[in-house]
Amino acid sequence: MNHNKGHHGGAWKVAYADFVTAMMALFLCLWLTAQDEKIKQAVERAFRHPFSSLTKESIGIIPNKDTSAVKDSDGNFEFASVIELKMLRRLNEDLMKSLQVDQEEPENKSLELELKSDGLRISIFDRSRKPIFNPRSCDFTTYGDWVFSTLAWEIARYARLGVELEGHTESSQPPARSDYDAWQLSADRANAARRKLLLHGVTAGQIRKVAGYADTLPLPNHAVEDEVNRRVTVMVRVPTGKNS
Repeated sequence: MNHNKGHHGGAWKVAYADFVTAMMALFLCLWLTAQDEKIKQAVERAFRHPFSSLTKESIGIIPNKDTSAVKDSDGNFEFASVIELKMLRRLNEDLMKSLQVDQEEPENKSLELELKSDGLRISIFDRSRKPIFNPRSCDFTTYGDWVFSTLAWEIARYARLGVELEGHTESSQPPARSDYDAWQLSADRANAARRKLLLHGVTAGQIRKVAGYADTLPLPNHAVEDEVNRRVTVMVRVPTGKNS
């Protein structure tokens, strides 16, 4: 008899567990209905494709600031780790201080830092008032030497980060000579930047690309002949599965 009482006495626990489960399901449904469309779509993808990445911004259902998508050359999304993203943020902060970016007037700025999901884009502008290179050459000015030396010292502290260099010119710049056009100048300036980075601590293994684009990639919202297009872009990228 005592055994039967004990058996019947535990039934309420099963009923209570079912009640709690039902309440949790209700609360989840109410929570989902209150979310924006992106969250709803992410949840739907999670159930339809449970073994794939759920969003382009995160490896979880809710977008996460500590993990960002990195798109490789084949169009596949890989993810930068929290540690690598912290490295990029710290590098961005250190460069802002060491290169005195905040002290420049926006219309005459020599540098621009843009923190992106897959790296840090550093644009160094060769302005007439504060030139990086001597006119129509790949020889650094004293200021340009300081900028790229300082840039190298900071990047060299993060050996896992890859570096891509691009040279650009504006369309109105006349060539230095007939056999030396904007394509050669932009490529030579990117290569000069590469050599300067290597001289001051960046390793050869970190360099992933060196290219010259002449005047084919002007900045958005600027005329193609604007001197702001005369620049070297340094893209510091987080490592992906193929090159880490």
